[in-house]
Amino acid sequence: MSATKSMMFGAIITAICAASMSTAGSAASNSAAPEDQCGGEKCIAVVRGLVGFLDRRLHGLAGNGRSCADCHMPTDNFQLSPADAETRFQLLQARRVRNRHADDPLFRPVDADDFRLNGINASDFSNLRENGLIRVTIPLPANMRLIDPATSAPSGEVEADVWRMVPTVNNVRLTGADGLNPWTRGPNVSGGYQLDGRFGSLQEQARGALTAHAQVGFAPPQRLLDDLSAFQNVLFSSPRVRALSDAIRNGATVLPDADPPLNALEQQGKVVFTRACGQCHGGPGQSTPQAPAVRYHDIATQCPRPVDTVSPARFLFKPCPASLARNARTYEIMLANGTTVRRTSSDPGRALLTGFVGGAPAADDWNKFDVPSVRGIRGTAPYFHNNSAATLEEVVDHYLELFKRVPTQLPPGVRMPPIISTDGVNIDRPPTPEEVPALLAYMRKL
Repeated sequence: MSATKSMMFGAIITAICAASMSTAGSAASNSAAPEDQCGGEKCIAVVRGLVGFLDRRLHGLAGNGRSCADCHMPTDNFQLSPADAETRFQLLQARRVRNRHADDPLFRPVDADDFRLNGINASDFSNLRENGLIRVTIPLPANMRLIDPATSAPSGEVEADVWRMVPTVNNVRLTGADGLNPWTRGPNVSGGYQLDGRFGSLQEQARGALTAHAQVGFAPPQRLLDDLSAFQNVLFSSPRVRALSDAIRNGATVLPDADPPLNALEQQGKVVFTRACGQCHGGPGQSTPQAPAVRYHDIATQCPRPVDTVSPARFLFKPCPASLARNARTYEIMLANGTTVRRTSSDPGRALLTGFVGGAPAADDWNKFDVPSVRGIRGTAPYFHNNSAATLEEVVDHYLELFKRVPTQLPPGVRMPPIISTDGVNIDRPPTPEEVPALLAYMRKL
């Protein structure tokens, strides 16, 4: 067994063993059978889920040779980074020098940039190699059409291809729908799975991934979906986060602190985080917007990014690099009043699910995404839905510009929103320059 595979299995077995141990102490006072004591899941289901997570053959499903672990790499916190993708691509090329049939299932035509042009012969994996992004195909709503860049006229395309990062599956038990702070439109008004919250359960998410990315030819059996859900539910970024999840599952009235011991600087950073970030990254999973903050957000990480029309500029986002800017497409949207508008984005987010565009910016679905958990963020670089921030420093820099932009978008006389103000009058939530080092120190401990 190679060192990489040993590390992969080691990471997974550690997770399962930890899940089993996490509830062992309470087993004596619990009527559940021992086989049920794997982090609240049946141990046999967790083990089957592990096998399914690693299974490239997917017997009876006629897939393309990919397993869940090909994209959610256990050796890198169950995510896929650009560095992972490029390393695997270079290793594949080296193996093909001696064996032209050498294969890595990560590189399937469906995730090639030229797939729409060349189909099964597609071979340009620039988005995957440079950005760590995979193709997500979503049917266009009835009122939205893509514009042909060559003719500037509406095209006949019925689907939109957007390029998104592969999120970690650590801590998923603490995310998903929470019944709080609902959005005004479905699907999943109180949060869901995937970056746009389009799936209501881990089983739905698994079915979608098997269909779109493993390209299975037959419907996955329900037991496989349930087992994959059970396995993911025992994956956590740290023992403390696992303990927090256990306490929530067991109905504890006082929840343990999931943070590790913090020094003075990190404690200061936690205070800043709670004030500046906790309005959106709230709750035990640090993924629940706190009312009156809205559930789904546009944080200007798409391409092209907003540019201030005032000189000197009041905010200045880092422009998208060419490798990401190329993913932008223009959409023509028919509004409720019968008129049409055109908007350009590399990823319109939930607007592709609802077609609801043209309301007040805070209330429509254009460029809106679900709020991800920041538990374990220290180990899941790069960041944002398109991997556009390489470091936590870049994440904080982006939000500092976002906080500057918010008041520029408000009509005269409108109160300041909770993202930047505690009282609706004063801008007092954003970190000051002096607070940034402490905030970063805390985020590196999450």
